[in-house]
Amino acid sequence: EVQLQASGGGLVQTGGSLRLSCAASGFTRDDYILSWFRQAPGKEREGVSCLDVSVGSRYYADSVKGRFTISRDNAKNIVYLQMNNLKPEDAAVYYCAAADNSGVYRSWSVDVLYDYWGKGTLVTVSS
Repeated sequence: EVQLQASGGGLVQTGGSLRLSCAASGFTRDDYILSWFRQAPGKEREGVSCLDVSVGSRYYADSVKGRFTISRDNAKNIVYLQMNNLKPEDAAVYYCAAADNSGVYRSWSVDVLYDYWGKGTLVTVSS
């Protein structure tokens, strides 16, 4: 059974940093996609970043390019989202999601394509 466990959210001031973690278990092969999404109150869920675990390709939403970095600890099977220079508009509940089909990377920000979701972790950015 695939399980995703997100953690690392919290309260940070504008310009600060946080690192989110997504512990993934239950995958039998490293050919899946793991992404971070976020949803702010009253807004639709949006894709933030994606890691194609099989080839290491990374993708980012334009709004976070240059500030956020997605990475993976292969030994621990944890995917991180390092968030720097946080802005009030980054405040949201962040979710990690995974898709068995590596081809999902072509449309990585489309949430309905994902098979597994972790519980969210709240990021609050004070101005």
